[in-house]
Amino acid sequence: MALKVIVIFALMAVVIHAPVSNAKPISLVERCWCRSTANTVPQRSIRELKFVNTPNCPFQVIAKLKNNKEVCINPETKWLQQYLRNAMNKMKKREEKKSNAIEAIFINQICRPLMSQVQAPIDA
Repeated sequence: MALKVIVIFALMAVVIHAPVSNAKPISLVERCWCRSTANTVPQRSIRELKFVNTPNCPFQVIAKLKNNKEVCINPETKWLQQYLRNAMNKMKKREEKKSNAIEAIFINQICRPLMSQVQAPIDA
């Protein structure tokens, strides 16, 4: 009888002093937002698009509609593919403009003053 009591107290001590984990269960962390997708959503009814990429799920596109509903859109739809291409091209153009502006600043503020300080060699 005494052995049973000691074992119970030992188990209780282990359970009480065991570290508590704040991690979420895997099923909640890695779940896919979109279980089904819509192929036809009127573009005029979309307020915003959200792109979700989680480790074990395919690329997901969630559209928030003007009536505050959220709908998953098939990422393979033609209009969405065109929208993504246009967005990528726009981002590339911004990056090119930014790099051209930085290059112009570098030339105007650093290179030209340095070049004006360089003297031509004197022929002997």
